[in-house]
Amino acid sequence: MSAIKFELIKKCKQTGARLGIVHTPHGSFETPAFMPVGTQATVKCMSPDELKEIGAGIILSNTYHLYMRPGSELIREAGGLHRFMNWDRPILTDSGGFQVFSLSDLRNITEEGVTFRSHIDGSKHMFTPELAIKIQNDLGSDIIMAFDECIPYPADHDYAKKSMERTTRWAERCREAHKDTEKQALFGIVQGGVYEDLREKSARDLVKLDFPGYSIGGLSVGEPPQDMYRILEYTVPLLPEDRPRYLMGVGSPDYLVEGAIRGIDMFDCVLPTRIGRNGTVMTSEGRIIVRDAKYARDFSPLDPKCDCYACKNFTRAYIRHLLKAQEILGLRLTTLHNLKFLLDLMANVRQAIMEDRLGDFREEFFSSYGYKL
Repeated sequence: MSAIKFELIKKCKQTGARLGIVHTPHGSFETPAFMPVGTQATVKCMSPDELKEIGAGIILSNTYHLYMRPGSELIREAGGLHRFMNWDRPILTDSGGFQVFSLSDLRNITEEGVTFRSHIDGSKHMFTPELAIKIQNDLGSDIIMAFDECIPYPADHDYAKKSMERTTRWAERCREAHKDTEKQALFGIVQGGVYEDLREKSARDLVKLDFPGYSIGGLSVGEPPQDMYRILEYTVPLLPEDRPRYLMGVGSPDYLVEGAIRGIDMFDCVLPTRIGRNGTVMTSEGRIIVRDAKYARDFSPLDPKCDCYACKNFTRAYIRHLLKAQEILGLRLTTLHNLKFLLDLMANVRQAIMEDRLGDFREEFFSSYGYKL
């Protein structure tokens, strides 16, 4: 039996987007869903209770970072990641592949795995598909990822093909290494860059391995948005209807809406927390940089249409003051607001799917946010 089950609730008649529920050993969450990123067993600036209050049904943690510190064996001794970080809802962990390739300049890829140096102390390590699974088994997350290579953009067809084929072979090894399928669901990751033939080959080969869910990786890495949408439109129909589909590393509002329209169920990104710490917030009328001088005497909330703790209790002027004074509360308020904004956006997307009006919602949201249709 699989550790998870995807329940399809409804398809939007306007767009074909799907509303569903993913059931896991630590509870269920509705889809399409945005997953806040808790890289090092914490979503930056946020407590578990605050995440629950703003509607987070599932969060993501990072295999690479937790392997580096404090170590997956320590987390296993603590009773697993849920107990270690006091989060009793679902957790997804990535395989660490993206970090291995993006954080280390000194790395060597072979069929066996990837040798690299730590971004923390320069120490030498080797990640293999088997080690990536062992670490995630130690962490005890509900959904785990196969080890893959996320190629840069642009990459030529020859390199993308070789990388994709190796990623598929690594997925087979991950599947073989992962034994406790009733406690953790292993997702395969579709790769292939911006090449439709490679995406098709990757998807078909992974579907034959019968994973309980499928991720689409290697997008939002610098390619034009239309290339992303084209690849999604081509790839998603190749994946099973009864399994969740996860678009990795995507979290801007336009990508969330467009991804949902194209049949994606799950998203994650560090965007809301990262830009929040830099003083940028998302509002119903687009992004604002609240650190800017023009907000020094702006006594309105970050977003008059938002009911988060920051918007109900504080002004732009006050939050700007906190940020300029390097007070921690300022970072917490902008982070909380941005996460609440994206979680509310996905709740609105789900409601629009239920009411068969996601296409209309897209037009309304893009117009108010300032996106071009």
